Amino acid sequence: MPLQVSDYSWQQTKTAVFISVPLRGVCVRDADVFCTENYLKVNFPPFLFEVFLYAPIDEESSKAKIGNNTIIFTLHKKEVAMWDTLSVSGADKEMMQRIREKSILQAQERAKEATEAKAAARREDQKYTLNVMMKIEEEERKKIEDMKENERIKATKELEVWKERQRKAEEQKRFQRKEKSHQQEKQIEEERKKLKHKSLTRNSASRNLATKGRNSENIFFEKLKEDSIPAPRSVGSIQINFTPRAFPTALRESQVAEEEEWLHKQAEAQRAMNTDIPELCDLKEEEKNPEWLKDKGNTLFATENYLAAINAYNLAIRLNNKIPLLYLNRAACHLKLKNLHKAIEDSSKALELLTPPVAVNANARMKAHVRRGTAFCQLELYVEDLKNV
Repeated sequence: MPLQVSDYSWQQTKTAVFISVPLRGVCVRDADVFCTENYLKVNFPPFLFEVFLYAPIDEESSKAKIGNNTIIFTLHKKEVAMWDTLSVSGADKEMMQRIREKSILQAQERAKEATEAKAAARREDQKYTLNVMMKIEEEERKKIEDMKENERIKATKELEVWKERQRKAEEQKRFQRKEKSHQQEKQIEEERKKLKHKSLTRNSASRNLATKGRNSENIFFEKLKEDSIPAPRSVGSIQINFTPRAFPTALRESQVAEEEEWLHKQAEAQRAMNTDIPELCDLKEEEKNPEWLKDKGNTLFATENYLAAINAYNLAIRLNNKIPLLYLNRAACHLKLKNLHKAIEDSSKALELLTPPVAVNANARMKAHVRRGTAFCQLELYVEDLKNV
C-alpha cells in the first residue's frame, strides 16, 4: 500500500493555487502526474500524493515543474475567488471514489478527443498534400502538353516553310523553262527568216539565168535541191558495255545472284507506280512521289504525330506497294499506337518484300523482326513469335 504524502505546502491567489510536493529522493522519471479539474494525483512509488480540490481548475493552462527533488504545481482557478481549504472537506470514501472515476472518464474523453483531433489534422494534412501533389502533377502534365504542342507547331511551320520553298523553286524552274523555250522559239524564228532570205536570193538568181535555156535551168535547180537536202544518215549499231558491280565477298561466299535479284526487284519497285487514284488530282507533283511521302511520314513520326505519319505512308503504299520501307515505317507507327495486330501485318509484309536476304537489306530485315517480335510479346503470343522467327 502506498504511503500518503502529508508534508506538502500550498499557497494561493485569487486566480491561482501553488502546491509544492517533496519527492523524497525518488527519481524524477518515476513520478506519474494525473490532473483533472477536481482531482490531482502524483504517484512516485512508494509514495502517493492525492488531493480532491476545493473548486474546479483549468487543467489545460495549469503547469507542473519538477526539480530539486520537488514538484511545484501552478493551478489556475476557473473562478476568481479565495479557497477556504486546498481539498474539499467532509469527503467520504464513496465520494472520493466517484471523483476518481469521474476524473478518469474525463481524462479518457479528453484523450479520445485529442486523438480524434490529431487524426482529423493528419487527414487534413494528407488531403492538402494530395491536392498539392495533384496540382504539381497537373502543372507538369500541362507543361509537357505545351511542349508537345509547341514542337508540333514548330514542325508544322517548318513543313510549311519547306513547302513554300519547294513551291518557289518549282516556280523558278518553270519560269526558267519558259524563258528557255522562248529563247529557242526566238532562235528558230531567226533561223526560219535566214532560210527564207536565202531562198529569196536563190529565186532571184534563178530568174536572172532564165535566158540560158531550160536545160541549164533544170540543171541549176537540181543542184539547188541537192544542196538544200542533206544526205540520209548511214545505218549502224552502237555497242554499250556496262561496268560490272564488284562484290567484296569471296567467291565461295558470294551472293551475286541474290544481290542482282534484289537490285532487279528494287528497280521494278521504283517503276511500279499507281497514279489512278482520285486523291492525286489535288496534289502537287512532288507530293505524288512515294519517296517524298515517306520522308514526310518520317518527319511526322519524329514529332510523335503518328496518325498523320500513317496517312502519309498509306498514300505512298497506294502509289507504290512494292517498297518495303513503307510497311516497315508504318509498323513502327502502329507499334507506338498499340495497334499490335496491324504492326505484325506490316512487319510480315515488309519481310516478304525484303527477299532475297542479302547484306544490303540486312538492317531492314532486322528492324522488321524486332518490331514483329515486340508486338507478339506485348500480345503475350510467345509461341507464335517463335514460329515466325
